Amino acid sequence: MSLSVDVFVVGADGGRQLQDVPDGCSDSAGFESWRTRVWGSPVVRSVGAGFFPVLADADLQVDPEQVPAFLRECLLLRENLEKIVAGIEPVRTTTDYRDAISDRLTMIEDAARRGLAMGGGVLVW
Repeated sequence: MSLSVDVFVVGADGGRQLQDVPDGCSDSAGFESWRTRVWGSPVVRSVGAGFFPVLADADLQVDPEQVPAFLRECLLLRENLEKIVAGIEPVRTTTDYRDAISDRLTMIEDAARRGLAMGGGVLVW
C-alpha cells in the first residue's frame, strides 16, 4: 500500500469532495510504512513538525485555512532534509532515500498549492 495526497474542497453539505489529480501530477506521498518511518518519525517531530506526525496514528486532513501553515511545515522539512535522512534508518543509500523523500515532499507541496489556489484542503491518506 502507498500513501496518497489529494486535494479536497468543502461542498455545500459540509462534506469533502476529492478533486481529480491533474494530468502530469502524482498523488504519491510515500509508502504506507512512511507513516511512522518518515513522516511520524522522532526526527521529523524534533524539527518542529506538527502536521506530518499525525500520520503515525491517522490520516492527515489539512483544512483549507491550515494550508498556508502546512506549506510552511513542508518548507521546514525540506530545510531539515539532511537531518531527517540522517535520523532515519535508510532502506537504500542515503542519497536515494533523501531523493525519495524530497520527491514525495514535492508532490505533497504541489497538492497543497493546488488546494490553496482553489480554497481547498489537503488529505494525506
